[in-house]
Order: sequence, then structure tokens, then C-alpha cells
Amino acid sequence: MSTLQVKNLTKTFGGLTANSDITMDVAPNSITAVIGPNGAGKTTFFNMITGVYQPTSGDIILNDKSIARLKPHEVSKRGIARTFQNIRLFGDVTVLENVMVGMHNHLKVGLVGTLLGLPNVRRQEKEAKKEAYRLLEYVGLEAFYNELASNLSYGAQRRLEIARALATKPSLLLLDEPAAGMNPRETRELTALINRIRHELDVTIVLIEHDMKLVMEISDHIVVLDHGEKIAEGKADDIRNHPKVIEAYLGKGAATL
Repeated sequence: MSTLQVKNLTKTFGGLTANSDITMDVAPNSITAVIGPNGAGKTTFFNMITGVYQPTSGDIILNDKSIARLKPHEVSKRGIARTFQNIRLFGDVTVLENVMVGMHNHLKVGLVGTLLGLPNVRRQEKEAKKEAYRLLEYVGLEAFYNELASNLSYGAQRRLEIARALATKPSLLLLDEPAAGMNPRETRELTALINRIRHELDVTIVLIEHDMKLVMEISDHIVVLDHGEKIAEGKADDIRNHPKVIEAYLGKGAATL
């Protein structure tokens, strides 16, 4: 059984093929890395899974149900959350409020109830704040709950984005270059956090990452893309010495050096 199945996924933009016939399975409670050189089509792949782009052909199956034609908010309700290569936080509101934004799918608060300040609304808001603070504790940011998000360090902003994604209660978490811009200490802390999320929260994780040390250390399975096509997949040892992977990163002929 797979949490996520991608079947012959293709995306074209006019005459340009960004992804071509990609097939992969993601096992429950696993960590899968999607790697490849710049321009390999990794973010386009994520954008199709999350509904930002509609596939030209192929299918995406989450927990045995197709999500290939759903809008992003519908995909989110099905249990997929993501972070972005370029951090997308609300910088002019507090850290706590940023996490609360991620809870909107699960709050049963109507406009009329909000305007009237009904007791049920106040109770839900109180519970949402409590849950948001718990998630900040989980990622180590509780001390900054009342700070503006824009005041956090880069590494802390990355963790805040993960906390906001977790607020949607996902079964599948997509992380787009989570270690980008981090120093070695921050990367070690991130690696530990990702492992905790998988083991403690029972969340399946797929990540795009250029930090090969992190990828090799954390991944159960690795999928390699190049020019929009899958060129290899397997465990870390399989990928590390794969001729096509070496060629994609180092150039033609490098595998024979």
C-alpha cells in the first residue's frame, strides 16, 4: 500500500516539457527525497501534486483516491501540506497568528458567528491558539509566539513554515528545499525535526533538497530527476554510485573518471 502514487505524470507548457512520464510510489510513514540539478523539474512536480498545476497527463493518487484535478485548497483538505522554496509567511503578523492561518480548514467558524462574537466562536479561537502554541513548542519557537514573523532568523522562519503546514493536520508533508540558506547547526536541528515529525506524528514526508548530506542521512528512498525525467531511484547507496546520477550532476563522462 502507498500513501502517494504518481503514475506517468507529464506536464507541458506550450512546446516545453517540464515533467515527462514520472512514476513513483511513496510508502506510508517514509521519507522520500526528490533530487536533481537545477531545472530538473522538481518544483513543477510538487506543484502538480499540490494542485497548483494541472497535469497534462497521468494521475496522482493519495490514499487510494485520485487528486490530479483538484484545486490547491481541495488537495489541502485531503491531507497534503507543503512548504516553499521561497519562504511564504505573513511577515506583518505574529508567529502565533501565522500558525493559526494553517488551521482554517478545520475551524467551523462562519462569518456571522465571527461578527457576533458567539460563544462557540470564542471557544474555537481559544482552542486554535492553544493548538498553535503547542505546534510552536514542537518546532522550538514558543518563545517567539508574539513576535512578528519577519523578525525571525532565516532558520526560524523555515521552522515556522513547517509548523504552519502541520497545523493543517496533513498525512503527507511536502518540503521544498527546507535546508536552503541554513547554517550547519540549523541543518542538524532541521534533520532532527523532520525525523521527529515522521516518527512522532506519523506523517509521510517527501522533500526536495540540494543538501546531499541531509538527503543521504534522512531518506528511505530517493528519486532523481533530470530534464523533467526520472533517471534513477533507490536507497542512498544505490543513488550515490549510479552512473546516470553522477553524469547529471558532474557532466557526461564523469562516471568513468
